Amino acid sequence: MRFLKILPVLLVLSSVAFAAEPADLAAKGLPATEWATKDLRAGIIGTDTSHVPAFTDVYAKHPEWRIKVVAAFPGGSPDIPDSAKRVKGFADTLHEKYAVEIVDSIAQLLEKVDVVLIESVDGRPHLAQARPVLMAGKPCFIDKPFAGSLKDAREIVRLSQETGTPFFSCSCARFQPEIWMLRERPASAGVGKFTKVQGGSPLNIEPHHPDLFWYGVHGVEALYTVLGPGCVSVSRKAEGDLDITTGKWKDGRIGIYRGAKKGDYKPIVKVWGETGEYETPGGFDYKGLVRTMAEFFQTRKAPIDPRETLEIIEFMTAAQASKERSGAEVTLEEIRKEP
Repeated sequence: MRFLKILPVLLVLSSVAFAAEPADLAAKGLPATEWATKDLRAGIIGTDTSHVPAFTDVYAKHPEWRIKVVAAFPGGSPDIPDSAKRVKGFADTLHEKYAVEIVDSIAQLLEKVDVVLIESVDGRPHLAQARPVLMAGKPCFIDKPFAGSLKDAREIVRLSQETGTPFFSCSCARFQPEIWMLRERPASAGVGKFTKVQGGSPLNIEPHHPDLFWYGVHGVEALYTVLGPGCVSVSRKAEGDLDITTGKWKDGRIGIYRGAKKGDYKPIVKVWGETGEYETPGGFDYKGLVRTMAEFFQTRKAPIDPRETLEIIEFMTAAQASKERSGAEVTLEEIRKEP
């Protein structure tokens, strides 16, 4: 699909005004973007992650996408230190550096915006935050972790279907061009048909979430970007400073999540094929994701099937169950039967 092709990130400018019309872009010597057909006001829910100023900055530097962050609701989770100590600082940065209005409620935010980024670093409030957004018919991106539980994730998908309001959720790993290429053009790796794929990331555990939800999702998302859905079972074990979850796909392929509790987490993706091995270079950045988000907001066409996003949550939930059962194999079918 054309929408799912990751194009090179366009010209980055140090300081630009938000463009109102394509003609204005041409006058400034800036490229127009064919899918960016209207000016959209974006709102942010949750200012307790570094993604908030980072994403806002990318939008400010790409007026051709015609998305401007105009309002934010800080939110915050007092029982998560990484939230409580950062929520005010990032809200202040949005207001002082990008002239974003800080509002007192989600209801107030929804009166001022066309599209929404749910950025709360804590996945537990995502369902409560997404509900009014979806009911208002405003497309939304939900940052990782998608939700605090599989039950909440299912309800968000149900609400999206019921209201007819599109959403998507993923890690920035999915839209790293070199990772997406392995899904769209696997032959580019030069190793023949893939038989095994490994996704890697740091594994920082947050006690209010299943282990892989917090940072492990980066590596799991990378794994799913290449393999797609179809996992039938997982088993998990510790190997020194590594945490290894091995999945079996229904077509015989193997998918491995390699979580690094210490040391280097790279490569983000390693593939084994019939004729050799290939590793992706580099680490994580946000540009591919933010551009994909912009096109989604403009077109209302989600770039990821919600069923794949749900399977990622099922995979991580099954990994948690395997840990609790001393590494026993857990089927995703079992997880799907849980209420």
